Amino acid sequence: MSIFLAALLLAPGSAGTSYLTATPIDTTRPVQVSAVTGDYLYWSFPATAGQQPELTAKVTLPPVADRHGYQAWTIEVFDGLRRRQPCVAGEQSPIVTNDATEVALGCKLRQVRSWAEPSDQDPLPGTYYVRLSSTALPEQDLGLPLKADLTLTAEKGDTGADQGKLAAPLNPVNRPGTVMTETPTPAPSSSATPDESWASDLVPEFSSRWVWTASGGFLAAIAGLVGFSFTRRRRRA
Repeated sequence: MSIFLAALLLAPGSAGTSYLTATPIDTTRPVQVSAVTGDYLYWSFPATAGQQPELTAKVTLPPVADRHGYQAWTIEVFDGLRRRQPCVAGEQSPIVTNDATEVALGCKLRQVRSWAEPSDQDPLPGTYYVRLSSTALPEQDLGLPLKADLTLTAEKGDTGADQGKLAAPLNPVNRPGTVMTETPTPAPSSSATPDESWASDLVPEFSSRWVWTASGGFLAAIAGLVGFSFTRRRRRA
């Protein structure tokens, strides 16, 4: 009991607000953080082949007198490729009534495999992300203080059936990019006068379309004359 209390006192009291700022955690000590309703809390942890990570969370809700209705909470786990991993055990998305003082959540992942086909969506070695958030609550309850406790455990299993090994763990690549230099815009040519520019816009450049248009007009005129010669009434002598 004393060991658990000491670990709790040393628990890291921070959480990220996105994947990039997720706070690293491990199985050696639990996490306790102060936050407010409406926050998205992010943590990250490493997982190796054969492990079956399990996350247990407890949220101490704001005082009952300050709340105005039920709340829905969820705990989600994503791999290094931001793929949401299903939970095989645990209360992942509980709903609490207005008279509840705390809510317990849990998510136990499938066993991490040493390799898998890309289409399998199986958990693979690498970095995983935990997101704890409230998905539904009255608007008046936003910003109320709360406390969140998170514990990570990872049982070790057998990976002999995989018969393979991942070339590199699924860790995020958070390398900043470089700012591209702006391509200079060519200045308009000063050789063309406004009158020449207006004339070039009004009359298109010469092309084969001019030949086809002139030929079509000439043939249409010939056809009109021939048709008129057949249809006009001849005068009697």
